Amino acid sequence: MSLDNAPCDSALIPDGQARKQDLNRAAWACSLGSALEYYDFALYTLASALIFGPLFFPEQTRAMSLIASFGTYFLGFAVRPLGGVLFGMIGDRVGRKFVLTSTVLLMGVSSTLIGALPSFHQVGYLAPALLVILRLLQGLGAGAEQAGAAVMMTEYAPRGRRGFYAALPFLGIQLGTILAAVVYFLVVSGNDDVIESGLWRVPFFSSVVIVALGLYMRLSLKESPTFIRLKALKRVSVNPLKSAMKHSRPSLLIGIGLRLGENGG
Repeated sequence: MSLDNAPCDSALIPDGQARKQDLNRAAWACSLGSALEYYDFALYTLASALIFGPLFFPEQTRAMSLIASFGTYFLGFAVRPLGGVLFGMIGDRVGRKFVLTSTVLLMGVSSTLIGALPSFHQVGYLAPALLVILRLLQGLGAGAEQAGAAVMMTEYAPRGRRGFYAALPFLGIQLGTILAAVVYFLVVSGNDDVIESGLWRVPFFSSVVIVALGLYMRLSLKESPTFIRLKALKRVSVNPLKSAMKHSRPSLLIGIGLRLGENGG
C-alpha cells in the first residue's frame, strides 16, 4: 500500500464504499485477466521442454540443449521479484489499473513475438538472445501480475471477504495453466514435424487474442477505491518500497517467506 505514515490496513476502504457492480467487474477482470496472462506464461513452460532445445540450441547435445532451454525458462522466474518490486512502486505512484493494463501488454506482446522468432539455423546466436530477452520481459510481467491483481481485489473487497476475493486471481492463474496445456496438446499431438511445420508457433500467435481480451477487461476497470482515497488525501507515498519496509516490515517478510516456501516446496 502507498502510505507514508500509517500501516497499510488503515487505508482500506470502509465497507460498502465500492459498488457491487464495480466489485464484480474487478473480480472478473482480475481473475480472467490472470488466467489469460498465465496461459502465455505456461505456453513457454511447455515449449521449453519440447521445442526450444532443438530450435534455438541445435549445436549442443540433446541433453545440453534441453538444459539450455530450461535455463531460459528459469530466467523468467529469476526476474519475477524484480517485476514485483518495479511495478509495485509504479502501482503505488500511478495506480493499480495502470499496472494491470501494462502486464497484459508486456506478457501478451512478448509471447506473440516468441512465436515469430527465427531459429538458430536462420540467424545464429541472435535467435537464443532474442528468446532470452522476451522471456525476461515475460517474467517481469508475471511478477507484477500476481501481486497487482491480488492488491486490486483486496482493496475492492469488503471487510470479511478480502481473503476470498484476493484468492480469485490465483484461481485464474491455475485455469490459465490448464488451458495452455490443453491447447498445446491439441496442437502438437499427432504431429511429428511440429517444429518444421511451424505448428508450435500457433499457440503463441494466439496471444494476440489474449492481449485484446485482457486489455478490454482491464481498461473497463475503475481505479482501486483505496488508491483514489489515498490520492485525494495526498497520502500516496513518494518512496513506496521505503514506506513498506518502515511501516509493514513484519507483514512484508512473512509474505516473502510464504512465497519462498510455496515455490521451494
